[in-house]
Amino acid sequence: MARVGHLVRRKQSEIERITRIVRGCFDPNQVRSTQPGQIKRIILIGPYARRSWYEDRHTIAFSDYEFWIVVNHPLFKDERCWQRARNVIHRELGNRCAVGLEIFSKADIRIARVERDTFILDRIEAGVTLYRASRDAPLHAREGREARP
Repeated sequence: MARVGHLVRRKQSEIERITRIVRGCFDPNQVRSTQPGQIKRIILIGPYARRSWYEDRHTIAFSDYEFWIVVNHPLFKDERCWQRARNVIHRELGNRCAVGLEIFSKADIRIARVERDTFILDRIEAGVTLYRASRDAPLHAREGREARP
């Protein structure tokens, strides 16, 4: 993952694995919609994106991973669409790292731009885009199956 090349290899691997789990376990069939659910973007924000992460093995204190996920429609923000991903992340990474998933719709981002919501816009600008639907290839069938429980 060249996008997080500034991190140690273990952190790069964890971030890549979390990204694959999120992409593979997103379950848009949990809600009814006239359009198919799609992850438009996955952004790493916070200390790992800002290069200010910490890890203290003596006190077991460490920075959390913070992922912002942008979906194509507000219906897909529903927790049911993300429960499987959260469960797999917890099962695979456990207490090795804390992972936060914040879900936004494209409409949320448009509103933030109109309202000049610096909290959201500054974090997106400073974040590291790990996945963008318009740029990155879809998961291969094998990778999708590996990410699922």
